[in-house]
Amino acid sequence: MHAARYVGNHTIAVAEVPVAPPPPGQVQLDVAYTGICGTDLHLLHGAMDARVTLPAVIGHEMSGRIAAVGEGVAGWAVGDPVTVMPLAWCGACPACAAGHQHICQNLDFIGIDSPGSLQNRWNVPQEVLVRLPGSLPLDRAALVEPVAVSVHDVRRADLRPGEKAVVVGGGPIGVLIAVAARHAGAEVVVAEVDPERRAMVAGLGFDVLDPGADDLVARVTEWTAGAGADVVFEVSGAAAAVLGATSLARVRGRLVIVAIHPQPRPVDLKQVFWRELTVLGARVYERRDFETAVTMLADGVVPADRLITGTVPLTRVADAFDQLSAGQAMKVLVDCQEVA
Repeated sequence: MHAARYVGNHTIAVAEVPVAPPPPGQVQLDVAYTGICGTDLHLLHGAMDARVTLPAVIGHEMSGRIAAVGEGVAGWAVGDPVTVMPLAWCGACPACAAGHQHICQNLDFIGIDSPGSLQNRWNVPQEVLVRLPGSLPLDRAALVEPVAVSVHDVRRADLRPGEKAVVVGGGPIGVLIAVAARHAGAEVVVAEVDPERRAMVAGLGFDVLDPGADDLVARVTEWTAGAGADVVFEVSGAAAAVLGATSLARVRGRLVIVAIHPQPRPVDLKQVFWRELTVLGARVYERRDFETAVTMLADGVVPADRLITGTVPLTRVADAFDQLSAGQAMKVLVDCQEVA
């Protein structure tokens, strides 16, 4: 079979590798589609070299069908449509003991710390499977993982109907947070520097601000009748966005840090003190977030067709990374069964 492997030095290459049967307790998946995300870009750019074992099969946003079932697997059958919640926890660390298994202190993020889905066939533990409805097309189902991220972010913010939320960053996760926040009953404004992305976000019915031209504090203050936003989601990863985010929130508002910031950032702690703000991190997701994401996609809440901006065969996976790196795409899928 074919697998796309990160080989270091900012390079991903496709190679032929042997197919191994699923071990006991695992299933083998025919991977239909894998989405490329910002975490994958960080990995390709070398930011996670300390975590990966080269050559590393990466990828974790996926959909597919069960191709084979290992010994001892119950409740699953060949042909079942599934996605994977790519988290394996130890069950013994203080975080797991406190009920926070999804951020286990020894977490195996499948697709980074262990082999991922950018391959024709993939063996995974039965515990990570998430069932998909047969009515949900598998290309749209590849968005379940990033939608689950956004669902978790909104739930972490404790966003309530009628509240006002500002999403700073209109990339794939920012858009999905906006969608999830609107679905939760909030009013949403998105701030995005790229004009093409602003146009796409506006086309989804959101009010959009340009941080390069608009005075975000003045615009948000006007929008909220002087109060400030109830919740600010920082999704851009930009230092300037972090520095300015605390000025957008109301008294006792919440700032949710979603983006990966590889370097320490300046934060306006006077605003945190003065307004008694709550600053929250939002990293991955829990199973209930995945289940909600499946329902949102199946019900058409998520504009999947608008977000999927391209599909490439597995043998052209480098093209998907190039498109995302250049900001030319919102979500590029890799067809893991096509090797043209």
